[in-house]
Amino acid sequence: MRVITGSAKGRRLKTLPGLDVRPTIEGVKEAIFSIVQFEVDGAVVLDMFAGSGQLGIEALSRGAKKVYFVDNSAESVKVIRDNLKHTRLEENAVVSNTPNNAFLRASRETFDIAILDPPYNHKLIQKTMPMLVEKMSENGIIICEHERETALPERFGEFMISKVYRHGRATLTAYRRKAEEEETEEQEQEQEQEQEQE
Repeated sequence: MRVITGSAKGRRLKTLPGLDVRPTIEGVKEAIFSIVQFEVDGAVVLDMFAGSGQLGIEALSRGAKKVYFVDNSAESVKVIRDNLKHTRLEENAVVSNTPNNAFLRASRETFDIAILDPPYNHKLIQKTMPMLVEKMSENGIIICEHERETALPERFGEFMISKVYRHGRATLTAYRRKAEEEETEEQEQEQEQEQEQE
């Protein structure tokens, strides 16, 4: 497991032992960062369910302004800190050993990019998204990695699925805020329906 590109390109990262840990494979990581390649530089990024921290570290290596690493495992947090030290990217990193929703409740930050890569088959994305969407910037993007068999809801609040990418067993679902023109079209359709009912 290594950093793909940027200031820490090629640096090897520690991972966590055990069957419960499922590091994002390199092909999927490349796909995530191809989605946000023009948005990472200068962005505030949230790496939720951070594990080894490899996704947030990739964002820092590519020029993210600040990355928040959130994981409720003390062992994961130790590995994240070791990896940040090894890549010399600690300065713009905030590491939180906190359950995800507790972190979101307490956070006053606004995120430009959020990456959710939770353990499969626990519906953690569905439990996290309603609170997360309230913390996103106007043009923010949320990328969720999940098992191929799971279809996530079409929308959470103002955020709707913008694209779905499939990579072997993994699927990436990207959410963006609903476009203003779509909202205008919906409002016009609702007004037309109301007029027809009258």
